[in-house]
Amino acid sequence: MTIGNGKRWRLLGAAMALAFASSAAESPAERGKRIVQEAVQALGGDAFLHMTDRVETGRAYSFYRSEITALSLARFYTRYTDNPAPGKLALRERESFLTPGKTEETSAVLLTENGAWDITYRGAEPLDDAQYRGFVDSTEHGVLYILRCRLNEPGLDFYWDSTDVQDNRPVEIVEITDAAGEKITVSFDQDTKLPLRQVWRHRNLQFKDFDTETSLYSNYHDAGHGVRLPTIVQRDRNGEKLSAMYADSVEVDRNPSADLFVLPANVKILTKKK
Repeated sequence: MTIGNGKRWRLLGAAMALAFASSAAESPAERGKRIVQEAVQALGGDAFLHMTDRVETGRAYSFYRSEITALSLARFYTRYTDNPAPGKLALRERESFLTPGKTEETSAVLLTENGAWDITYRGAEPLDDAQYRGFVDSTEHGVLYILRCRLNEPGLDFYWDSTDVQDNRPVEIVEITDAAGEKITVSFDQDTKLPLRQVWRHRNLQFKDFDTETSLYSNYHDAGHGVRLPTIVQRDRNGEKLSAMYADSVEVDRNPSADLFVLPANVKILTKKK
């Protein structure tokens, strides 16, 4: 049976009214914290909080002025680090780009807590400071990273903002604020409890104005061990598309080789990008 648009909106309105009534006794801080705790459970609970690695395989798109500039077959490896050094990322990541129809790596980007390198047949070229800082900032302010790695960080607060309907789905909107005053606004699906959308507004150090970065998470699948992760992640800045990953598979706790997350001892280090 097909549900008409009028009935669909009535059902969404009833769901939002029920959610409002059931949580009317909570303060915005209590409600925000509860919604975040429910999201962690929906992502896999303890299995999500203690996953050691993640491997995503699929199609990676890059955009400039919302036009596709690159399409690559890619495999992204992520390894989490518990108890990182103060001020350091709690993960390492290798973005491995593959030969179509084969499994050989043609190039890669290695991102660590101490720097990043673009690796090709010529050697390893360090990314410039601005590119690396951008990677660190966007990682630290991603909702999945916050929930996995920063949940117990001193000064991290959760504040319920409102309910809304986004893409025909009722959502709870929560503001996550850290000790530095950085705020990430996250929309959580009222039904699945999973994060669907986040908005992070931050100062652009080069132009001294503000950028608004939006990330969309969708098509969640079982990644193993009871963990659910999105297979589609899309990002834009100031309304223009930046990147998108359409993963055919996302798996956790696969224990990829430690060699993937370090530079080979004999690799040629090229001149740093200006």
